[in-house]
Amino acid sequence: MDLADGAGEEEFRARLREWLAGVLPTLPPKPDPLDWPGRRAYDCGWQRRLYDAGYADVYWDAPPTQRLIFLEETERAGAPYVGANFVGLLHAGPTVAAEGTPEQRERWLPPVLRGDEVWCQGFSEPDAGSDLASLRTRAVRDGDAYVVSGSKIWTSHAEVADWCELLVRTDASGSKHRGITWLAMPMDAPGITVRPLRTLAGSTEFAEMFLDEVRVPVVNRVGEENDGWRVTMVTLSFERGTAFVGEVVACRRVLAELAGAARKNGTWDDPGVRRGLGRLSAEFRALWRLTQWNVSEAEATGGVPGIGGSVFKLRYSHARQELYDTAAAVLGPDALDLGREWSLDRLSSLSYTIAAGTSQIQANIVAERILGLPKGR
Repeated sequence: MDLADGAGEEEFRARLREWLAGVLPTLPPKPDPLDWPGRRAYDCGWQRRLYDAGYADVYWDAPPTQRLIFLEETERAGAPYVGANFVGLLHAGPTVAAEGTPEQRERWLPPVLRGDEVWCQGFSEPDAGSDLASLRTRAVRDGDAYVVSGSKIWTSHAEVADWCELLVRTDASGSKHRGITWLAMPMDAPGITVRPLRTLAGSTEFAEMFLDEVRVPVVNRVGEENDGWRVTMVTLSFERGTAFVGEVVACRRVLAELAGAARKNGTWDDPGVRRGLGRLSAEFRALWRLTQWNVSEAEATGGVPGIGGSVFKLRYSHARQELYDTAAAVLGPDALDLGREWSLDRLSSLSYTIAAGTSQIQANIVAERILGLPKGR
C-alpha cells in the first residue's frame, strides 16, 4: 500500500496540526506520574477532547495513512499519550470491535472512545505468565453467569479500571489451549480485591487481582465458550502489532533530543556515543517502516494485525532499552538522578522485553510461524 500523503491526507494533516496548536495550550497541568487516579482523569479528559473533535476513532476506523499521520502529529506536538486508556483503546476495544456481537460493540466501544470507561488486562497469573495457556483462574457456569475464582498478576491499570478483559478456564478436561474463555468483567463486581504493585520507577500501573466467586454475566463473553484462546490471539495481535506504534515516534523524538544534549555536554565527541546514536536512528527508521507495513497489512486483512507484530515487538523492546542505555551514556552520573529527564524512562524500559509477551516468546513465534523452524521439545 502506498503510504505517501495524497491530497486528502495533506488536508487531514494540516487540519490536525491546526487543531493541536489551538487545543494543547488549553490543557490543565499534567498530574504527578505516581497519581494514577489523577492520571486517569487527565487521560480520559484528553480522550474526550479527541472524541468531541472527531479524532477518537482514528485507531479503529481511519485509513492506515491517516492513523499514522495522527500518531506522528500528536507525538511531535507533545500531545498526551493514551495512558490509562491504553488497554481499552488499543487492544480490548479493537478485540470487541473484531469479535464482539453488535450489542457488545454498542455497549462497550462508545464509552472507550469518549473516555468514559477505562479497561484493565487480566491475563497473566503467578504461575502462567509467559505460558499464558497454563492459566488456572476458573469460571463455572451457573445459569446466566460465570462464577470466577482465581488470581491475576501484572493487571494493567486495575486500580482505576471500570472493566477487565479477563481470561478464564471454563474446561480443564482438554489441552491447555482449549477450555479458555474471554470475558469482560465489571470491576465493581463483589468478590474482586485489587492490590497495586509498585514498580522500580515507583509507579503503580500494575496490580495483583484476587477473584473470589465473582459473578460475570454470560452475555459478557466475547466469542464462544472455550474459544478464548483464538480470541486472545486477536487481542495479542493488536497489543503487539499496532498498540506501540505511537511510541516509535516518541523514541525518534527522544533520539533527536539526545543528540542535541550530547552536542551540548561534550559527549558527542565520544565516537561510541555517536555510533550508538546513528545506529539507533537507523533502527527506529526501520521500525517505523515496519509499523507502516503492519498497519497496512491489518487494513488489507480485515483490521487484525498479522504475525509481523511479533517481529516488531521483539525488535522494538530491545531498541527502546538501547535508546535509554544510550541516554545514560549521554547523561553520565546524572543518569542516577531520578529527577532528571530520561532516568525514569530508562527504568520503565526494562519491562518492555517482558510486557505483552516476553522476547523469548516472540522469538519462538518468529522462528516457528515465519521461519518454519520446528517447535522445541
